[in-house]
Order: sequence, then C-alpha cells, then structure tokens
Amino acid sequence: MTAPVVMLVAAEASGDVLGAGLARALRQILPDVRLVGVGGPKMAVEGIDSPFDINELSIVGLVEGLLAYPKVKARVKDVVAVAKRARPKVAVLIDSFGFTIRVAQALRAADPDIVLIKYVGPQVWASRPKRAKALAQVFDHLLAILPFDAPFYEPYGFPVDFVGNPSLATDFSGADPRRTREAIGAAPEDPILLLLPGSRPGEIARMLPPFEEAVKILKTDRPKLHIVVAVADTIAEVAKPQLAGWSNRVHIVEGEAAKRDAMKAATVALACSGTVTTELALAGAPMVVGYRMGRLTHAILKRLIRTPFVVLFNIAGQAFIAPELIQDDCTGPKLAEALAARLDDPILRASQVEAQNAALEAMGRGEPDPAAKAAAIVARYAEVSSRSDPAKPA
Repeated sequence: MTAPVVMLVAAEASGDVLGAGLARALRQILPDVRLVGVGGPKMAVEGIDSPFDINELSIVGLVEGLLAYPKVKARVKDVVAVAKRARPKVAVLIDSFGFTIRVAQALRAADPDIVLIKYVGPQVWASRPKRAKALAQVFDHLLAILPFDAPFYEPYGFPVDFVGNPSLATDFSGADPRRTREAIGAAPEDPILLLLPGSRPGEIARMLPPFEEAVKILKTDRPKLHIVVAVADTIAEVAKPQLAGWSNRVHIVEGEAAKRDAMKAATVALACSGTVTTELALAGAPMVVGYRMGRLTHAILKRLIRTPFVVLFNIAGQAFIAPELIQDDCTGPKLAEALAARLDDPILRASQVEAQNAALEAMGRGEPDPAAKAAAIVARYAEVSSRSDPAKPA
C-alpha cells in the first residue's frame, strides 16, 4: 500500500506552531505518512521543507494585504507546484484566511479530488460573517479551535469539528521561573515586566515604540524593575537590533523553553494581541494587551467588528479581564498606567489571574490534546481514496 501524502500549509508563526503539532500527531497515527507543504522553522524540524520564507506572508491589515497581492499570488502558485509534484490526498490549510482560501481555490482547480481541510476558522462571530459561506464553498471540513464556531457554519451544511485550542495544551510543567531570575540577575523580590511584541515584522514596527515609551516611564520610579523581552524566531533579526538601542537595558529570551520560564517569572506582562495572551494566562501571568494596525485598516475594521473584545479569554469571559489598549489607546503613557496599577497592587494581580483562569475553563482547558483530535480527522481522510469516496468521514 502506498504511503499517504498529506500537505500542511501555514503562512505565519502561529500557524507554524499548529502545523508542527499536527505533523507530530499525524505520525503517531500514520507512521508512514509523507508530509509536504509550506511552513516555518518548527514545521521544518518536522521534515516539511517550505519552498519560500513564510515571513513574506506575515501581513497585517486590509490595505497591506492589497499591496501584497502580487506576492501572495506568486506564493499561491508555489504551493500548487508543490502539490502537483507530491500529489497529496489531503491538504490542511492553517489559519491565515486570505492566503489559505486562495490556495484552496487553486488546489481545487488543479486537483478536483483533493480533500481540503481548514484548520482554524476565521472569526466570523466577530466580523465578516459572510466568510463562513465562502469557506463552506471551497473546503470539505473545518477543524475549529473555539467552541462557539460551529453555529456560524452549520447553515451551509459545512462539517465542523471542535478540536480545541492548541494553546490551551501548552505544557508549563517544566517551566521554572528561577532560571529566568538567575539568568537576568533578579533577586526573588524584584519585579519583572515581560514584553511580547508580536511575531510579524509589521507588529514589531508598530509595537516596539509604545512599548519602549512605557518602559521608560515605569523605570523612572521603579529602578529595580527588570525588563525581559521574548523574541519570536520569525522576527529576531528585526527586533534584536532595535532592542539593543533602547535606553533601558532589556534581557532578550529566545526559544520556547526560555519563553515559558519567563512567563512563569513575570510579575506582569505586556503583550501584543494574539495567541500568546492565552499562553500567558495559562502561565498565571497578569497582563496588559496592546495592538496597533494601519489607520485605514483600523477605520474599516471598526465598522465590521461586532464584539468589543479582541483577546480570546476576554471574549470567553465577556469582560475586559485583561485591559485592551488598541490603536490610539496603545500609547506609552496609557500602557504604563495600566501596567503600573498591576505592578504596584498584588491584590489586583491576583484577581486578574483568577478571572483569567475562569475564562480558560470556559474555553476548554483540560480537554484532550487538540493536535491529536485534529490528526485523527485528517488521518481518516488520508486513508480513503478521494473526496468523492462515500466512505470518507462526514
């Protein structure tokens, strides 16, 4: 029997993490599976050689997306070229709605029998609900990471399985805050502010200036405050030279193990909105969340978004458990004010952590491994002959 071929496609750092976890889980079920596709360094470790650097596709914003369209179009062709050589039975396209739906359309045109699975749906419950119909018209199955996704797709007869949020399975059992304190020379009682400025070049460009201003303000009255910055490997070359020029010393940590140690050590964290906020909550770190995007993109999205919350555990808790300082509110002084309140008040920190934990429970913390659940569904598709086979999973 010929070994099944599965294509995994991720276009940004968070998708790279999901793709790597899915690859490992697939090999547990299908030891002889051949994996091809597109991804970053984590998927490369799992043997998936990408034909291009996915940092090219780390695009935030509607306007920026339009400007990058020629590049996106070229990269779609690159993905199709990989598929034509490898002839996968199944393609799992991870997150990144704008890019992956174009890839899905091109793959379907090249091979009508290929099974197309979307891993992580667009947040149609927050904005642009018509994307649910667009997804249902192209893909065969959706693997959802949020329990409230399914009702938005059911009217279109689109199979949806809630597999769980992989971020909720992040393992902090081996994390040790003492390693971080020893590495930066912090005494047990010294406060630590952990900065997580994002994983895309555009986020680094927009977030580091207000983050630096907030640090300057906080350090004025708190000379013993240690500043630690967790730098994602996707933007390390961009971020580290900028951080080296800050007037206040920062300690840079790289790699997942060091990042988890730092999350456990943090007195308070300042994070760019994204997957990392869930990880911080799992580590028990109170946080302030900031985000900036292009002005035109923000103006358009303000008219489209139907929820006042951005952070997932805030959505789950239907409250600003963690402060969200977005766009014009994401300034050094405002960030510093919210951070100072938490740095100086242990009761406030404790109450925020308690509320974060309650929201994590509502999101499904403690459920079976999401990657394993996702892999089981993908494996079933990989074991049937084609998408038209009546034996394929419903």
